[in-house]
Amino acid sequence: MSNPFLSTSTLPYQLPPWKEITPDDFLPAFKAGFEEQLAEIDAILANPQAPDFTNTVAAMELAGQTLARTASAFFTLTAADATDQVQAIQQEVGPQLAAHEDSIYLNKALWARLEAVSPEGLDAESARLLDEYRRSFIRAGARLDDDGQARMRELNSRLSVLGTDYAQKLLRDTNDSALLLADAAELDGLSADDVASAAAAAAEAGAEGSYLLSLVLPTSQPALASLTNRETRRRLLEASLNRGFRDNDDNTLALASEMAALRAERAALLGFANLAEFATDNQTAPSLDAIHSMLDQLGPPAVRNARAEAELLREAARRDGIDELAAWDWSYYSEQVRREKFSVDRSALRPYFELERVLNDGVFYAANRLYGLTFTERPDLTGYHPDVRVWEVKNDDGSALGLFLGDYYTRDTKAGGAWMNSLVHQSALLGTQAVVINNLNIPKPPAGEPTLLSFDEVVTAFHEFGHALHGLFSDVTYPQFSGTAVPRDFVEYPSQVNEMWMLWPEVVANFARHHVTGEPLPQETIDRIEAASTWGEGFGTTEYLGAALLDLAWHELAPGETVADPQQFEADALSRAGVALDLVPPRYRSGYFKHIFAGGYAASYYAYIWSEVLDADTVEWFKENGGLTRENGDRFRRELLARGNSIDPLQAFRNFRGREAAIEPLLHRRGLA
Repeated sequence: MSNPFLSTSTLPYQLPPWKEITPDDFLPAFKAGFEEQLAEIDAILANPQAPDFTNTVAAMELAGQTLARTASAFFTLTAADATDQVQAIQQEVGPQLAAHEDSIYLNKALWARLEAVSPEGLDAESARLLDEYRRSFIRAGARLDDDGQARMRELNSRLSVLGTDYAQKLLRDTNDSALLLADAAELDGLSADDVASAAAAAAEAGAEGSYLLSLVLPTSQPALASLTNRETRRRLLEASLNRGFRDNDDNTLALASEMAALRAERAALLGFANLAEFATDNQTAPSLDAIHSMLDQLGPPAVRNARAEAELLREAARRDGIDELAAWDWSYYSEQVRREKFSVDRSALRPYFELERVLNDGVFYAANRLYGLTFTERPDLTGYHPDVRVWEVKNDDGSALGLFLGDYYTRDTKAGGAWMNSLVHQSALLGTQAVVINNLNIPKPPAGEPTLLSFDEVVTAFHEFGHALHGLFSDVTYPQFSGTAVPRDFVEYPSQVNEMWMLWPEVVANFARHHVTGEPLPQETIDRIEAASTWGEGFGTTEYLGAALLDLAWHELAPGETVADPQQFEADALSRAGVALDLVPPRYRSGYFKHIFAGGYAASYYAYIWSEVLDADTVEWFKENGGLTRENGDRFRRELLARGNSIDPLQAFRNFRGREAAIEPLLHRRGLA
């Protein structure tokens, strides 16, 4: 049989033909893709005509389609279904891909041709593409001398290997660190559904009769809010905190240290003081100083609020005979205080959040009301794993928009956390429409049992679907500008906006119904949830800032500066930043900070709260203008979601909002005003 990647998929929307794809197809397809794209680059260079936009820039956008098909499918698997064979291929192909990209972006003849292209007469999107290509070549090292380019190739190759190793070690250590319990009494406080899921997970792992609590990627684990057994809470949090730090083959700290040092050297080659300065030079934030200024503004009130919350938690813990509050007690007693102060028991909400209703009557319903979209499940189309489901998405006039894939359950081959990625990017140049995926990590219930979500998992479902909409609504010419291909500190903005619809009256009334009785979630409960919205923001903001500032500390290392003791480095960084609270560990520690060491967020984890300024201000706009209406949705789609990176993202925001963003809505939302 021929390799399925060597021709365009004939399935709807060019969905990869997963039934035909085997892991053995990837290495030959990558090889063919490398050769094809280099031949296309050679043809551009051999063109005797003077360089212009069509024969150089547009030609580069058209090049490399085999490689693009192969890479998008393969890296979907490395995150969502990383079998041993897939991981072995990743280790082999990572350095090859880095070398291939260097052969293009460090090609002096190609750079000279790009420099010679005149922007005269180009439409705005084409002129922006020319500028973006030039910027990308410069940032890759196109202007370096031969020795500088040789060193750049070495650095890129080594960093590719280290990033792959970090991700694979973390996946193994996260699986190995899952908490195995012999007695159901140790799970007291969890719902019957959660206990059943833990039993099913243990059985699947070969420990029939036991209970397995798998770890999610962030430090704080969902079960900590409900477990009454303090020893179980301690063991669970310590298992989370120690990932990547343990004295075993999957310790990630040496990898993190080497990556940080090599990234600093790479930034210096390009004329920057450190990686953070290099990374933020290409974002919407005006400068690294501006980022620090914002984080410094948020830090003191966040810590102050966290300390005030801790006092209330200590009072609650003392009633249980606990004299010394510990980090593993925080979530549990925070939920107790939430129940006492606001009469909100978030663990009791799960029966109202059944996955099918959340999707069809919540996430999809809001998108229908706001944008007129319809979703039709396509069981005739398959994904890369039996758990993956496929929906066809259409506009209100019946015209085709794209495909949406949902992969909701956790498994040992899937990375922790939640994310969106694209299998096919929308592009008028290529004649393609979007195919996007949402991944979550919901524990899978026993066969025949409903999938009940936590409050936070419902928020995550709406959040990730905001990314999906950003991809689906893309209406650009060039694939480089499609959908979520915007600066890192802008990409989280549309997804965070989409969270608002979860508790919007028409939406929550439509999906939040008891999975047995069908009774709606009482309005008084919804009112109490909203009244309690700022409770816990001291903790939430502080743990987030801890991670964001730790990221910057790793990536503000000067060239030649090394970290011999990563644990001490981490402790010192948090202390200097004023967020070193024993009761509030950072959302991610260095041993399992995949976002920055294997996820593209190096020196950019600040992006979530930077984007939240735009998000909070946008939420205010929706509220001021009637909320969930087609007119509002169409405006947001037209002015912002459809534009991708085809115009300056902040200009797209200004076009939508009519002014610059204000920070006050964010401060109010987080209880910092």
